[in-house]
Parts: sequence; structure tokens; C-alpha cells
Amino acid sequence: AAPAGAVAFGVKHTEGVSVDVLFRGRAEPEAMSGAGTRWPLDEGTVLRFSMSRASSEVNDNKVTVSFYAEGGKPINQAGVFLTGVGISLDVDADRDGVVEKNSSNKASWAWGPEGHGAILLVSCDKEFP
Repeated sequence: AAPAGAVAFGVKHTEGVSVDVLFRGRAEPEAMSGAGTRWPLDEGTVLRFSMSRASSEVNDNKVTVSFYAEGGKPINQAGVFLTGVGISLDVDADRDGVVEKNSSNKASWAWGPEGHGAILLVSCDKEFP
């Protein structure tokens, strides 16, 4: 999706984003000379980005890709806003009515009224045939 005439690209991102540049499955090559970090624009190049923590608000992280022509002249930019969503699978492992993140009973399961561990009920019937 690079603009016509682009031979290199550079990436900027906010602190909450990790970016990897892969060339046909290999780790990124040495950066091209010039201002900022630039990579050659080759077929098979993959720009992979991820977030390591949940966002504090919607669209609070951003990745911007700048495209450059021969000689380093900027051509265009493309950007994407990101929102990291935190997902927790915490359970009431003590069976006391309170969901706790650090319950020691999450690692084991015991049967009975004084038991502990998560109980998972799965509905596998066909609601809509």
C-alpha cells in the first residue's frame, strides 16, 4: 500500500506500542543512512506491532509510517490509532462470591463443600439449528 515512487519507510510509535520490522521472516536489517531510522521498501516486508498493556482511553496509542523517495525526500504518511483492551479470566477460585486476581486456589481444584478451584459450565446445545 506504499505510494508510487517510495523506496524506503520509517516508523514512529507511541510508548505503549512495540514495533518489529521483518523482511521475508528475517529480523530487521541495519537502518539506512540518513535522518531517523529507515528501512528499504521490499516485497515481503512485514510491519508487526503490538501493545503490552491495556489503554487508559480509546485511541491513546498510534503508529505512523512515513514513506520516502530516492534521496530521502518524504512522500506521504499513513497512521493507525490503537486501543489496547485488557482481558481478564479471573474466577471465584475460593467459591466465596468474590473474584480475586491473586487467589492461591487458582492453581488447583478440590471437590466438595469446602473445595476450591473454578467451576466452568459450558452450554454446548444448539440455540439456533
